[in-house]
Amino acid sequence: MSVKSWVGTTLLLMIPLVNIILLFVWAFGEGVNLNKQNYAKASLIIIGCVAAIYIVLFVVIIGLVVNAN
Repeated sequence: MSVKSWVGTTLLLMIPLVNIILLFVWAFGEGVNLNKQNYAKASLIIIGCVAAIYIVLFVVIIGLVVNAN
């Protein structure tokens, strides 16, 4: 992929909700550049890990607030 393609890819991934849809299309679609496919899979893994951490922190904080009263 060229630098121009990567710039376009990065700009598309800055759009909320569109980025998640595009990552799934690129990660599991056919005919996608192998580098872009691997990047999309890695990005989805990172997003999943961060989301799991946020959920755990949210539950812990809510639990602390409820028990404080």
